[in-house]
Amino acid sequence: MKTTLVCSGGLDSVSLAHVLAEQGALSRLVSFDYGQRHTKELDFAAACAVRLGVPHHVIDLRSVGATLTGSALTDDLDVPDGHYEEETMKVTVVPNRNAIMLTIAYGIAAAQGDDTVATAVHGGDHFIYPDCRPGFTDAFDTMQRAALEGYADVALHVPFVHRSKADIVAEGARVNTPFDQTWSCYKGGDLHCGRCGTCVERREAFDLAGVSDPTLYADPDFWRQAVERKRA
Repeated sequence: MKTTLVCSGGLDSVSLAHVLAEQGALSRLVSFDYGQRHTKELDFAAACAVRLGVPHHVIDLRSVGATLTGSALTDDLDVPDGHYEEETMKVTVVPNRNAIMLTIAYGIAAAQGDDTVATAVHGGDHFIYPDCRPGFTDAFDTMQRAALEGYADVALHVPFVHRSKADIVAEGARVNTPFDQTWSCYKGGDLHCGRCGTCVERREAFDLAGVSDPTLYADPDFWRQAVERKRA
């Protein structure tokens, strides 16, 4: 494979970057600035590209993101604390985000001679984000093959789509991913807040995987009560 990877700078995509690099399959990283409040994640994507010695394309979608209103990731809305719950985390949906980003990534892959586009969507996101589900990724792959028919043959690689966040941590650890050089928190502060859904999910994933979490959190213990509240 010669792979164009959509990389946010988060734990999932950076781990996948290291997996693909170990396989000798990583060609480039593509990241997107869509006006997200946690835009600092792009610095972590850039650092990953330097570390792995591949080109990094940063696509400016701020004007597009400004029209995709209603999300706590782009608007002046509070990012909810606590574990991922459908009713609370719905406010973090950016409509059609993955479809928009993947379409651009496919164009870049075709233009640059790559045969695969990869994204690190995973099973834990299915119930909140429709463009992380297998139904979407399967249909998108079919659509893009039709869009590029006769010009390029580019496949979609989604190795985590049926796997959990803990599985990703385990796989990332296997290839020595520097987890402290990834950014997940939706609030975009100086440290991971430790309270938002992504922070809680991240901390729980390390615990379930049995891997030491090197991340510094403003509130390092909140995740336990969030997990217990969800189980109750």
